[in-house]
Amino acid sequence: MIKDHLSSVVSPLRRVNQSYVIGTSTKVNISGVNMEKFDDKYFAKESEEKSLPQEKDNQKAVDTPLIKSIEAVLELKAYLGSRFSLRPGMKPHELVF
Repeated sequence: MIKDHLSSVVSPLRRVNQSYVIGTSTKVNISGVNMEKFDDKYFAKESEEKSLPQEKDNQKAVDTPLIKSIEAVLELKAYLGSRFSLRPGMKPHELVF
């Protein structure tokens, strides 16, 4: 599951390959998010369980506690919403987030 930087932290639930993710030391408390129904079957392309109203309800169930948790940490929302880019001479393997 990943949250999108372009939409101010809220984006559709989807599975993302690890090669497209930048790992950081920043932690977000997700203990209030119920993740029981989000397994491999949920993210399958031909899942019969998902309908548009159901997906919206699932999205709200994840977003509400997640946004509360993000807003509780000073400047975390701005950090997660910022765009990542490298400048000439920057070595990504030496960066510390």
